[in-house]
Amino acid sequence: MASMSALSAASRPTPPCAELHLHLEGTLEVPTVLQLAERHGMPVPEEAALRSRYDFTDLASFLALYYENVAVLKDAEDFAELTRAYLRRAAAGGVMHAEIMFDPQAHVGRGIPLGAVVEGIAAGLADGERELGVTSGLIAAFLRDRPAAEADAVLDELLAVDAPIIGVGLDSAEVGFPPALFRDVFDRARALGLHRVAHAGEEGPPEYITGALDLLGAERIDHGIRCIEDPRLMARLAEERVPLTVCPLSNVRLRAVDSLAAHPLMEMASRGLLVTVNSDDPAYFGGYVDDNYAALATQFGLGREDLAALALNSVEASFVSAAAKAEMRAAVEEWRTTP
Repeated sequence: MASMSALSAASRPTPPCAELHLHLEGTLEVPTVLQLAERHGMPVPEEAALRSRYDFTDLASFLALYYENVAVLKDAEDFAELTRAYLRRAAAGGVMHAEIMFDPQAHVGRGIPLGAVVEGIAAGLADGERELGVTSGLIAAFLRDRPAAEADAVLDELLAVDAPIIGVGLDSAEVGFPPALFRDVFDRARALGLHRVAHAGEEGPPEYITGALDLLGAERIDHGIRCIEDPRLMARLAEERVPLTVCPLSNVRLRAVDSLAAHPLMEMASRGLLVTVNSDDPAYFGGYVDDNYAALATQFGLGREDLAALALNSVEASFVSAAAKAEMRAAVEEWRTTP
């Protein structure tokens, strides 16, 4: 792993960390949408009109805009630019390592060759490590509101283009699409030696978390906040040290919780759960990972010890080597102990 001294500056108000729940397409900022639409000769919306659509009412209204915006991503260079832009912002916020999800079906379903998508993202990730010192891993997320057979076909195509993925995930609309639907494709991923993560317990019930663990073999749960409704599940998550990649500003923005003050993250942490802080789709939810840390610090009166503990959770929950984890832990400890 590259040196992280620049990322662990003591003057930064939030700690160096790993980001483990980040959708690349969710970093598509409004100016980039406008720029790429113009580049590709597409109708360019009025900026004010486009921004007005960011007043979401729920997950469904967010996803409608999300998928409409990705239409501006046409070729490998678009994906490379998007990846580089995220990593620049992430590095500025203290991210040392990012495990980034992307949605292959959102692109191949509109005729974009998967090879171009993967080529562009991989180039951007390589640039980020070389120029910024931010290491990364790529996770292909299946859309759970699409047929499971389609996910299986996408996995075939990912293998055919030798996509440099470290794992697979499960995202998009949760309610009505239980983990059991994707058991076979996750079994294949496990046999291939790929990591498995899954969105569960954001808008779906706690049972979806249990299903993701028991049926999909999920090693991490994305969101997972509704575990708070099931004491037995929380006890299991704590005992098994199952990481939860929580996205506080996203949860508030999509009304999964009423307010940041009502967010269960701190109670989950107090119960011994391995909770991490992440940004989800930061271009849409008003904050990158450092913004999420800062918002939690303000809302709950967290000091350096508290924030460092959350950052250390992110290191523990990452899919990197023991040596890389040791280096990241040292960076967090340097931040924690420097006045």
